[in-house]
Amino acid sequence: MLVVITALHILLSLALIGLVLLHRGQGGGLSDMFGGGGGGGLHGSAVVERNLDRITVIVGLLFVGTNSLLVIYL
Repeated sequence: MLVVITALHILLSLALIGLVLLHRGQGGGLSDMFGGGGGGGLHGSAVVERNLDRITVIVGLLFVGTNSLLVIYL
C-alpha cells in the first residue's frame, strides 16, 4: 500500500510541476501554445486558463491527500 501511495505521490508531484509551468505569468505562459493568445481573442485564452486552473487545483488537492497519507503511514 505504501509503494502505491508513494508512486502516486511522485506522479502527482511531476504533474503539478508541469501544470504550474503551463500557467501564465506576467508576460504569458506556455498555455499560450494550447489555444491562448495568437489573435484568437480573449475568449479562447480565458477558457484555457480557467480549465488549467481547475486541473491544477484538483491535482494539488490530490497531492495534499497523498502527502497526508504518507505522513500517517510513515
